Amino acid sequence: MISYLIGQAVDASENFVILEVNQIGYQVFMTVRDLAKLPEYGKEIKVFTYLHLKEDLIQLYGFLDQEDLKLFQMLINVNGIGPKAGIGILSALSADDLRFAILSDDVKTITKVPGIGNKTAQRLILDLKDKISLEDAFEKKMQKTEKQKKNKNQDNVDEAILALTSLGYSNSEALRAVRAVKIEENWTTEEIIKEALKTISFF
Repeated sequence: MISYLIGQAVDASENFVILEVNQIGYQVFMTVRDLAKLPEYGKEIKVFTYLHLKEDLIQLYGFLDQEDLKLFQMLINVNGIGPKAGIGILSALSADDLRFAILSDDVKTITKVPGIGNKTAQRLILDLKDKISLEDAFEKKMQKTEKQKKNKNQDNVDEAILALTSLGYSNSEALRAVRAVKIEENWTTEEIIKEALKTISFF
């Protein structure tokens, strides 16, 4: 069992990152949300992982937040939801939004996730509602709010990635370009985009 990896992101695609640990490159599938939060190449990060074994298939799924990993593990224990669908759900909905959707029987929000229909959403709510408490959901949301206050640039980073994709660059190119930028504190979205565009020509 691999509980977590600590290493450097050396490459990324639209749904995975290559994490180099002790000169070994691990392919780790991640949510779009976590991929957007990865630091520029060369910085060390800690990724909490789930090892998926299926006959001749071995895959690693990773999360920057251990609580997101726990929620992912709960999701894939629901009948009809595998690791790929679990990653898709947590890419489309934040962990907080998913928790509150489950607690409030909000089928409509959950079915906004591509590939998740009414029956799967209802089954997910039925299976997980008793495993998530309202108090825990609020506590986790407060903890994340505090973290977000400490990382003032994250919203601008997300906006920069979105802007680059709207200019015609792929998600992978946009992610790589933004992570290659050494972002200074309190940079605006425009400043991040300007520097990211300079790096794209080197890919």
